[in-house]
Amino acid sequence: MALMFARLAHNFIKNGYYPTDEVTMQRIVQMLRCAGTASHRMLDPCCGEGAALADVRHSLLEAAAAQDPGAKIAIEALGIEFDQERAWHAKQCLDRVIHADFHDVVVKPRSIGLLFLNPPYGFGVSDKASANARTVDAEKAERLERTFLFKCTPLLAQHGVLVFLLPHYALDEDMRAHLARNYQNVQAFMAPEQRFRQCVIVAARRKSGNASKQVMEMLAQVQTGEGVQELPEEWVSEPYVVPAVVDGEFNFHAVRIDAPQLGDELDRYRQHLLWEGFDAHFHRASYVCRPTLREMTPWHLALSLAAGQVTGHFRSVQGREFLLKGDTFKHKQRTVTSEVNEKGEASQVITMLDRFVPVINAIEFTPDHRLGQIVKVA
Repeated sequence: MALMFARLAHNFIKNGYYPTDEVTMQRIVQMLRCAGTASHRMLDPCCGEGAALADVRHSLLEAAAAQDPGAKIAIEALGIEFDQERAWHAKQCLDRVIHADFHDVVVKPRSIGLLFLNPPYGFGVSDKASANARTVDAEKAERLERTFLFKCTPLLAQHGVLVFLLPHYALDEDMRAHLARNYQNVQAFMAPEQRFRQCVIVAARRKSGNASKQVMEMLAQVQTGEGVQELPEEWVSEPYVVPAVVDGEFNFHAVRIDAPQLGDELDRYRQHLLWEGFDAHFHRASYVCRPTLREMTPWHLALSLAAGQVTGHFRSVQGREFLLKGDTFKHKQRTVTSEVNEKGEASQVITMLDRFVPVINAIEFTPDHRLGQIVKVA
């Protein structure tokens, strides 16, 4: 598949955006396979221009087709990107992309089969740091790699696959312990391209438990960057298998959404919206109702209100203007009667009677001090 270099189309670093080179991506996709022929779901919470995750999906589809040409497999690729320009480019490559801060996006826990995590590198802004400070105290700030790893882990389904790219020197004790407690089959390699001194960690999600001492020691060695194997050109071990989606409902939306994204979502689901069939549903609004042959009785008025015929703009003889809205509601009338028979025994009869009461309310549209008042017509 001839794609742009993953995360390298514009060849720049912005807002902690560090590109992953094409050679590293080619070696990563060799390690991955899909389980069965059902639906699968992948997420890149810092998707950049979307090329990296699109490349992973294409490679998985090709591998599945080579293994079983008649197999029908579906892979949903989701992305989140903070930068507006890159987010809108990613929308052309992936199934769904949200332009927002990752912390403002709701994703259903344990719903992702493959998490491709290449977060921004460096330190976030500490809550204790001064607003006017030009430098961030590393001891008071959280590393972004750590923040993203901790928040993304609950999104992975059991046995879901994590592909984690980060500078090897950033792999601190907290991250090592987190990986050792929450993942199994943890393997780490140095990236072929060392422009950003990256390492690649691949693992499978498991239930949280005791941290493996062997994994902790291996990751500590990776942090030093010495004696760590480079990501192999050809993967000969058992591949990491991406589990199929087993959940029914899936939540993936931003807490806040801007106008361009709202328009994009409406265009995406236009066929399911009411506006496409607006004329078909509300064609009676263009017709003029025929006047009644005689004055309506209260019963006929109630039926007319219930049918929605008493509504719309109205001008009175005195020149007042109203926007009418008619309706009916059911009123229960309760009557109680008491009787005493010849033997002196008392009895009580309760009668419940339903009455349909017509109501007409109006908003005053007369351009004077009464404008906007609610008026009860009947």
